[in-house]
Amino acid sequence: MKYNSCDEEVTFLSKKEKIRLILEAVVTFGLLCLLNLSLLVLLNLLILGSSKFVDGILLFNNTLNNWNHLPFFAWQKVIINVIFVLELFVVYLRMMRRYHQFQMYHIIKELHYIADGHFNYRIPFKFKGPLQDVVDSINALVDSTCMAISEEKAVEKSKDELIANLSHDLRTPLTSIIGYMSLLKMHQNSMLPAQRQEYLNIVFDKSLQMKSMTNDLFEYATLNFSHDKKLELEQIKISSLIEQIAAGFALEAEKKQIDIKTSCEPQDLEIAVDVKKIVRMFNNLISNAVKYGVGAKNIYVSVKKISNDMVQIIVSNDGQAIPQDALGKLFDRFYRVEESRSPKTGGSGLGLAITKTIVEMHHGTIFCTSNQKLTSFIIDLPINMQKNNLDVL
Repeated sequence: MKYNSCDEEVTFLSKKEKIRLILEAVVTFGLLCLLNLSLLVLLNLLILGSSKFVDGILLFNNTLNNWNHLPFFAWQKVIINVIFVLELFVVYLRMMRRYHQFQMYHIIKELHYIADGHFNYRIPFKFKGPLQDVVDSINALVDSTCMAISEEKAVEKSKDELIANLSHDLRTPLTSIIGYMSLLKMHQNSMLPAQRQEYLNIVFDKSLQMKSMTNDLFEYATLNFSHDKKLELEQIKISSLIEQIAAGFALEAEKKQIDIKTSCEPQDLEIAVDVKKIVRMFNNLISNAVKYGVGAKNIYVSVKKISNDMVQIIVSNDGQAIPQDALGKLFDRFYRVEESRSPKTGGSGLGLAITKTIVEMHHGTIFCTSNQKLTSFIIDLPINMQKNNLDVL
């Protein structure tokens, strides 16, 4: 039987349970009366069996008769009343115990109902005392179980989507490779050298694209699904690091007439990070700015200490703005702002997802803002995770 939620203590008992409770009260009271009667008989036999006890009782009785005009010394009535009250108290304790057992029985029935697969149901009972702690604990356990089931389903769905998206993205370059290799094989004797070289260049470029995609996939899977996610923290001078990374993109940026500018405040700022992962984070952000910053003339990489415990990293470009409805999806796997799923400028669609994972592993946050002037990826990281008592993954 199911019950509606209420704000007061649940006092509902079935008709059968009420009858059982009344019968147990009557039986308990009867047994106590029989016990008292038995004790009275035994006491009477003990007294009658000893002449000294009889003389003492007669003397005590004569004393009471001298004070009989005072109601307070009506001892027999007082003793009987005390025994009656004690019996009622014992019956009350017995009934309350049985009543709580019935309540616990209803809780167990509710628990079995949930265990049968009704995970959206919560026990609605409200009690006073320890039973409410039991109900709250059961509901909290069901909530955590449902959350774990949802997370497991989300992981399974995530893996399925990962395979589907990967298959889609790998199929395009693979189809091109097979197509051009088939042409080379079929016309290897009649094909002009210049055309052969053109086809080979296309095959090579598509192969590099597939390699880049598989490398990104491997890193994403390692960061998100591997059990070994420990960070190898090192104390580094962040200004030197961003200057070296920017220098690595100088040639590619120069081809697109983009200038990369770096800044750090203070100049000697040091932070504790996993260098390899942070380098990958900067590479992803700067690479995206170079590739997708349409019309950009400048890329700005800045690091600034914003508190004693936090540092803010901003990678921005002055290219074409990202649509506002796309900002919330940038860190999703395989998402591209381009309308077509075909990667016009290369890439796996995993770069920003990997970047977000790296930031979160360092207990940081990342988000993107974009307007007609600047598109900025803003990252807040703790300066020293170990010093700030943050768990190192």
